[in-house]
Amino acid sequence: MAVSQYVGARIKRIEDPKLIRGEGAFLDDLALGGLLHAVFIRSPHGHAKIRKVDLRRARAHPGVVAAVAAGDVQEIQRPLPAIPVKGMRGADHFPLAAQEVCYVGECVAVVVAEDLYAARDAADLVEVEYDPLPAVVDLERAARGAPFTHAGWDTNVAYTSTVERGDLDAAFRSAPVVVRQRMENQRVAPVSLEPRGTMAMYDGSLGQGLVTVWTSTQEAHSIRDGLSQVLGLDARRIRVVTPDVGGGFGAKLNTYPEDVLVTYLARRLRRPVKWVETRQENLQTTTHGRGQVVEVEVAAERDGRIRGMRSRVLADLGASLIYTTAIVPTLTPLMIQGPYEIPALRCDLTALYTNTCPTGAYRGAGRPEASYYLERVMDLVADEAGVDPAEVRRRNFIPSSRFPYKAASGAMYDSGDYAKPLDEVLRIADYTALRTEQAAQRRNGKIIGVGLASYVEICGFGPWELGTVRVNKDASATVVTGTSPHGQGDATGFAQIVADALTIPIEQISVVFGDTLLVQYGGGTSWSRSMSLGGSAVYLASQEVRKQILRIAANLLEAAPADLALADARVSVRGAPGRSVSIAEVAEAAYDAKHVPKDQAPGLEATSRFKSEGTTFPFGSHLSVVEIDPETGQVRIVRYVAVDDCGRVINPLLVDGQVHGGIAQGASQALLEAVKYDDQGQLITGTLAEYGIPSAHFLPRMERGTSVTPTPRNPLGAKGIGEAATIGSTPAVVNAVVDALSHLGVRHLDMPLRPERIASVLRKDSITAVRGGR
Repeated sequence: MAVSQYVGARIKRIEDPKLIRGEGAFLDDLALGGLLHAVFIRSPHGHAKIRKVDLRRARAHPGVVAAVAAGDVQEIQRPLPAIPVKGMRGADHFPLAAQEVCYVGECVAVVVAEDLYAARDAADLVEVEYDPLPAVVDLERAARGAPFTHAGWDTNVAYTSTVERGDLDAAFRSAPVVVRQRMENQRVAPVSLEPRGTMAMYDGSLGQGLVTVWTSTQEAHSIRDGLSQVLGLDARRIRVVTPDVGGGFGAKLNTYPEDVLVTYLARRLRRPVKWVETRQENLQTTTHGRGQVVEVEVAAERDGRIRGMRSRVLADLGASLIYTTAIVPTLTPLMIQGPYEIPALRCDLTALYTNTCPTGAYRGAGRPEASYYLERVMDLVADEAGVDPAEVRRRNFIPSSRFPYKAASGAMYDSGDYAKPLDEVLRIADYTALRTEQAAQRRNGKIIGVGLASYVEICGFGPWELGTVRVNKDASATVVTGTSPHGQGDATGFAQIVADALTIPIEQISVVFGDTLLVQYGGGTSWSRSMSLGGSAVYLASQEVRKQILRIAANLLEAAPADLALADARVSVRGAPGRSVSIAEVAEAAYDAKHVPKDQAPGLEATSRFKSEGTTFPFGSHLSVVEIDPETGQVRIVRYVAVDDCGRVINPLLVDGQVHGGIAQGASQALLEAVKYDDQGQLITGTLAEYGIPSAHFLPRMERGTSVTPTPRNPLGAKGIGEAATIGSTPAVVNAVVDALSHLGVRHLDMPLRPERIASVLRKDSITAVRGGR
C-alpha cells in the first residue's frame, strides 16, 4: 500500500473485505454438532404476581430436552451484575422471575429442544398463571408515589444526587432574562442490525471442565466475569469468544438473563445450546436508552450571558438493574455544564424504577441528555434576549486559556478551544448568507429552519487497557488488544499505529481481540475509549518492539542503535544505505536467539498496560438546516455541517464513519424514534412497524470540517469520537425545527418531531389565521 505515513492517512478498513465477500461469522452463523436451541417464555404483563408455572406439556413435546423455571435453577438464581451508585436502593434482576414479573418480556421459563421449531412449539405449551398488579410507566407519576414498580415497596426512587456550585439566588435575583422549560428526552431502542445471541458448549475433558461461550457482546471479559458471578464458577473455567458483532451501541455491554441460562444449560445438559434474539424480543428486553424528563430554569443577562441554571432531572431506570442501568443517569449532571462558563449551577437528579424494560448505555449514555437540555436552553435564551444563537454560545464558552478546567460537577476538562469548531461550522455553512436565504424562503412560503448545537463530552473511562505487539518469525505482526472492535474500524487504526512504528506493511498485520483465552484482560469497546486507551497501549507496545528490533539489528550490523534507521521494513546504518538488514532477518535472529542482547529476551514482543492520566473531553459544533412541508408536517434535513474535535486523528476515514453514524442516530431520535408503553406497561412499539428507524434517504450528504486539539492525557493525543456526533446532532436538528416554526410563536416541542406533531402546530396556526387571531 503506497502510503508514506500510516497514522493520519485515510486507509480503508482492513476488517471489511471478509464482510463484503459474505465470509463474516456472526453469532447466528455459528453451529456445533448436537446443537440444542433455546426459546424463552416471557411475561405478557407489565406487572404481575406469578401464581404457577406449568411445564408438563412442554416437557412432553417431541424433541424437547429440557424445560425449566426459576424453581428448577435455584443454584443460579443470583442477581445479574450491576454497576452500583452510592446510596442506591437496588432492584436486583435475576435470571428467571420467580414470584413477580415487573416488565413485559421478563424471562419466566426456558425450553430447550433439538431444533428451533420444536422449541418454539413447546414454549407455546408452557402455562403460566398471573395475578396482574398496577403498573407505573410515567416518570412524573412514579416520582409522586403509588403505584409502585415492585410489590411491597413504598417508593419508586432508586437514588438521588445533586451537583451544585455558586449562588443561585443571587444569579436569579433581578436577572433581566429568565427562561423556564420542561423537556422530555424520550426512551429509544438501540436496534442494532444484529440482535443479541449466545451459544455455549461444555468440554469436560479440559481440567475441571471449560465452558466456551460465544456471544454478541462489546466486552468479553466483563461477560466472563458476570457469568462467573451468577453461575458460581471460577472465571478460569469460562471462555468467552466474541464473533463478528453487528452493532451494539452500548446495549451489548450487559450480562443478560439469556446469557446466564444458555451457559448454565450447556453445562447441565452436556450439549451445546444456542439462543438468538428475535426483533420483537430485542425491542422488549434489550436495554433501552435515554428516558428522562427535566425542568430547567436559566437566568441570563440581556446580552445572553448565563448567570445561573437550575434543573431537576427525572431518570427512568426501568424495572430492575442490569450492568449499566444505574450508572448512566449520573453522567447527565456530570456534564450538565457543557462547554459553557456558568457561574451558578444546580442539578438535582432522581433515578426512578418503572414497570418497563431496564435502561442502560446507549450511544452517548447520559451525555446526549445533558447536551440536549443545555442546547435547547441556549436557543431559548437567544430568543428571549434577542441575540443570535451563535453569538449566545460564543459569549458563554469557557475560554481556551482556562484549561485544564474544573466543571461544577468536578469533571476536569483536559483541553479545549470551543469557539474554533463553531467558527468553522459557521464558515462552511456561510451562516450569514444562510440566514438571509432563510428569510427570503420564508417570504416565499417555505418553512426553513437553522439549528446550532455545541457540546463537550467525556470519554476514555477505563482506567487502563492492554495492548500486545508481536513481530512473528515470518516478519508479519500480531496485535492483541483488550478492546473489542465491532464496526468502528479500530483494528485498522491499531494496525496503522504498528505499521508506522515498525514500517511493516499494514497487510501483514493482524489484530486479535474478543477471546478471553487469548487476551489476558481488557475493558472492551465502550465510552469511546478504544483509541485513547487501547490505541495508546498498542502505541507504547509497538515502540518497545521497535527498540528490540533496533538492538538486534545493531548486533547484526555491528553498529550502535542510535546510528540506525528503520524504514520500509529494513534497518540500515545512517549514511551507509548499503549496510542493512530486513525485519525478516531481524525476526529470524530474534527467534533463533542469535545476536539478541544479553538483557533482552528472545523473540520480538512487548505488552503495555496503559493507564490514562484521566478522562478525555471531545467537543464540537453542529449545524442543521431543515425544511418542513406545510401540508404534511414532514421534516426534511436538507443540509448538515459538523465539526467534531476528537484530538489527534489516526484515520480520518474512520472518524467520518463514526460521525456519519452518530448523526444518523441522533437525528433519528430528534425526528423518528420513541419507545412507548401504555398505562399497564404494555409495549406498543414492539415491532419495526411501530418503532421508526431511519433509512438511507433520511439524511443528506454531510459536510465536515476539522478542528484538532490534542489531549495531554495519553501519548497519542486522541480523545474519542464514537459518541460525539450523536450528542451534537439531536439538539441541532430539534433547534432547527423549532427555529423553522418560531414565526408561529413556537418556543419548544418535545421529541420525536414526527409529521403528525408538526402538522398539528401548522393546523392550529391556520385556524388562528382564519379566525383573525394574527
